[in-house]
Amino acid sequence: MSDSSPLPPVRLHPEAELARDALSTPLLTRAARLARWAGEDTRVDAGGGLVEEQLPAAASELGLSGDDAAAYASEAWRVALDTGLVEILDEEEGTVTAGADLALLTGSPQDVLGVWLTALETVLADASVPDLDDLVDALDEGGEVDLTSLDWDPQAEQEFLDGVLGNLYLLTVSEDGPGDGTVPLPVLAASMIVPSDMGEPTNDVLEQVSDAMMRLDDQFRILEPIGLVAYRPVDEALMADADEEPAAVVDETDVSRYGMVRLTPLGLYGLRSRLLEAGIAAPAVGDLADKGADALLDGTAVFPPSAAQAETEQWLARREPLAAARELLGAARGGDQGAPLRRLRCQQALSLVGTVAEPALREVLDDPELGGLARVWLVERGFEDVPAPSQDMVFWLTVDTIAAQLAAEGNSEELQGLVEGLAQQHGGFFAAAWRVDHPATADVLEAMGRLHPDKKVAKEARKAAFKARSQQGG
Repeated sequence: MSDSSPLPPVRLHPEAELARDALSTPLLTRAARLARWAGEDTRVDAGGGLVEEQLPAAASELGLSGDDAAAYASEAWRVALDTGLVEILDEEEGTVTAGADLALLTGSPQDVLGVWLTALETVLADASVPDLDDLVDALDEGGEVDLTSLDWDPQAEQEFLDGVLGNLYLLTVSEDGPGDGTVPLPVLAASMIVPSDMGEPTNDVLEQVSDAMMRLDDQFRILEPIGLVAYRPVDEALMADADEEPAAVVDETDVSRYGMVRLTPLGLYGLRSRLLEAGIAAPAVGDLADKGADALLDGTAVFPPSAAQAETEQWLARREPLAAARELLGAARGGDQGAPLRRLRCQQALSLVGTVAEPALREVLDDPELGGLARVWLVERGFEDVPAPSQDMVFWLTVDTIAAQLAAEGNSEELQGLVEGLAQQHGGFFAAAWRVDHPATADVLEAMGRLHPDKKVAKEARKAAFKARSQQGG
């Protein structure tokens, strides 16, 4: 995941709801239960883990049985220790006591989520560690782990998992991502392995993707009990030996057999918290609700359309409509590079305000920067006595609109259609447009020259751009 471009804003569930989700996760539930179960007779080893003799009792307390019961109990105890739900009272004696942070689980939503975030870090660290059997095989005679024999780089492994989770976060919050947020495991693995400019992946790359899938399958199985993801594991039949007969007829085209993963609402909260902790800008819808109109228009400038609308709706909900309209219009003024896009966001925001905003729009009818959009707003809502715009205002608004679209979408098909329509409807458009007193006139005309498919029209646009730049002294 690149740090250079801003992340789309995430829509988070209310903290009270997230805290309830955190308290109901299997791993934190078990950790809290063991913290309350521990007493005077509880003993831990030098590393703080429950001594082997007490694991059966701990597993029984958690209602666990089977071959993995002791391992699950040990994992829950480690989370309880790392989160401060239990504390070591005497290292030599191996005694423990309830931790001060145990009370946080009955505190505010922020308290609960703080404990959960600490637990998440413990689990993420566990997910980056090789399989236990591999670790045992790598033990040397002195009882130390020989990392070279494991072909395991702890930092690289952690960076790989962080990168995968970053890509999963980006796919989840992007408007063009999967509708339900569920991502096939092969897609996620390929996002880390296959270069973006590679056409057909080589056999070597495909093998790396397959290996990455198997690593991720193990890691997501570890991460699911803490509530970070909802995960459908890789079908065991896919990992069977080729000589073995399949247990049942399977659909070879079913991509879900290769693993499907989705960030939970709690997982989105957790990954955003980690991104912020790492210094990465990770906005959330609602961040701008208490800020001024200037922050709203600048902040939503880079938001996808639906996120920008959701943010604006929250901003408007906290304000009186007429006052909000006046504040938006005031913040939309300016001749800087970002001004056209601010005015576009202002226009979109005003479309959400009712007719009560009419006085604010009439107040700016004579404003050279806002008069055009004010007329559009009033006419679209059927108001009468709206003065017709001058030709200069029409051309200025046209340039401003295209400049905003360029900033918002780049050379999109929609903008190309707008450019073609303008040139077709107004035969003398370029002859007049280069004279428009707008800071973006030359840039807009150059863009029209790039976008128009007719070479003759495109050449005319480029000539007009040259004249505009000469007029501006550029």
